[in-house]
Amino acid sequence: MRSSRLRLLAATGITLATLALTACEDGTGTQDEGTGTPTATATTEKPADAPSDPSADGTGSGSGSDKSSEPGGGKDKGDDGGKDKTGGTSDGSDDPQSRVACNGSNTAVTARPVPRPVNHMLITVKNTESKLCDLTYYPVLRFDEMQWVPRPVEESQGQAVVSLAPGESAYAGVLLSAADGSGDGGTTGHKLTVGFQGSTPNSSGGPSAVPSLPAKGVYYDSSLKVTYWQQSMDDALSY
Repeated sequence: MRSSRLRLLAATGITLATLALTACEDGTGTQDEGTGTPTATATTEKPADAPSDPSADGTGSGSGSDKSSEPGGGKDKGDDGGKDKTGGTSDGSDDPQSRVACNGSNTAVTARPVPRPVNHMLITVKNTESKLCDLTYYPVLRFDEMQWVPRPVEESQGQAVVSLAPGESAYAGVLLSAADGSGDGGTTGHKLTVGFQGSTPNSSGGPSAVPSLPAKGVYYDSSLKVTYWQQSMDDALSY
């Protein structure tokens, strides 16, 4: 009886083992409740075809993006490269307010006889101020209390006004007397006044200058003439 029961229990155990083995092979068996659900593994990786968030990596074109990285995005549209609104440069050299008339108040004037050509004197005017100044026509000369105005050398008239930047000089040549002695009323002058003309002939261009003369004075006669203002010393003494 006992042996029969043992054989029955052994047969039952074999049957149960067989059933357990079959369940493991087809996935229908029971699982350990303490290990959770292994088939539901969580992941934070995005699918390969998922759209990216423009704000996540800074490459989007949303309204909050920095325009300075775009071509021209960081350029000040008011930057005109130093040019004025008329297309000229910003140095103001063509602005009437930046130009003045050259005269005795803003120039240094000298007058000295020269050995060549004979009977000639050179007048030099140097701009001593910070603005561009213009010399118009020719200097108006007056020795002592002379009551007449020396004539200009017409062929010396240039095509444009002589302009002097700060520190620049211009010149006028003076024929003091005729080399052949054809002039009359010769006399010696000890004081010279150099007048400046304005924008129209014979108008005032401002204060005159009184340059120093040699102690012995300067001889002149009725042949006295003066050139128009010249940029070159050689041109001033070529008439």
